[in-house]
Amino acid sequence: MNLQTASPEEIRASIRQGALTRPTSGMAKGYVQANVVILPSKYAYDFLKFCFKNPKTCPLLDVSEVGSPSFSKYGKEADIRTDVGLYRLYKDGKFVQEYEDIKALYSDDMVSFLIGCSFTFEHALLEAGIPVRHIEENHNVPMYITNIPAQPSGTFKGNITVSMRPMTMAEAIKATEITTHFKEVHGTPIHIGNPSEIGIGNIDQPDFGEAVTIKDGEVPVFWGCGVTPQSVALDAKPDIMITHAPGHMFITDVKDSEMS
Repeated sequence: MNLQTASPEEIRASIRQGALTRPTSGMAKGYVQANVVILPSKYAYDFLKFCFKNPKTCPLLDVSEVGSPSFSKYGKEADIRTDVGLYRLYKDGKFVQEYEDIKALYSDDMVSFLIGCSFTFEHALLEAGIPVRHIEENHNVPMYITNIPAQPSGTFKGNITVSMRPMTMAEAIKATEITTHFKEVHGTPIHIGNPSEIGIGNIDQPDFGEAVTIKDGEVPVFWGCGVTPQSVALDAKPDIMITHAPGHMFITDVKDSEMS
C-alpha cells in the first residue's frame, strides 16, 4: 500500500489490524490529520473552553457525543478506540504507558476531541518546494514545551508545545504565507529563529519526537502543536486522559482543501 496516496479508510483499517504503527506524517495526501484527546465527560466543558481559548495550539475540529467512538463529520465510520496507531494514557497528571488500542480503557462516559494537526499542511509545503526535514529523514517531527503560557480553562493550564521544521528565511516567509490558509490546523508559525526566546534550551533535545538536521543557512520555524494537551495534563491532573502518542495521528475523512 502506498501510504501517501492511500485513502483514510485504508490507513485506519491497517492501523486497526495492527499492520501499521509508524508516525503518520506524509500519509493520506489530501486529507486532514488530527490530534486526539479523550476525557471523562466531567472534564469536557473545561477542555472545550481550553481549545477555544488557544486556537493556535488546539484548533478544535470535532467533538464526539458522550460514549460515541465516531465523529459526525471527520470520521463517521471510524472507531477512536482502535484507529490511532499508538495511544498514551495519563492518570492524575502522570504518563502511565502507551497502548495500541484502548478498548479496555474506554468507557461510555468518555468524550473524544479531534484537534487540528500541522501534518495536514505539510503536503502544501512540499508542493511549494519547501523542505520538511522529518519526512526527508523518515522519523517523527521534533516537538518542544515552551515558556509560553496557554490561556487557562478550569483545571487545564500550562505552557504550550510547538513543532519545528528548519528552512531558510526565504522559505519561512513562503511557509508563513501558505499556512495562513490553514487556520484550522495551527495556521502560521508562532516563532521563527532563536529557540531560547521561547524557552527551548537545546534544539537537539526535543521533549517529544526526534531531532532533525538544521543545515547551514536554515532557521528553526515553530508552529503551535496539538501535543499541548499532553503537556498541560501534567498540571491539570485529570483522573484519566487518553491521547494519541506524539506523531501518531487520527486520519480523518475531510480533505485539506476544506481547510484552506
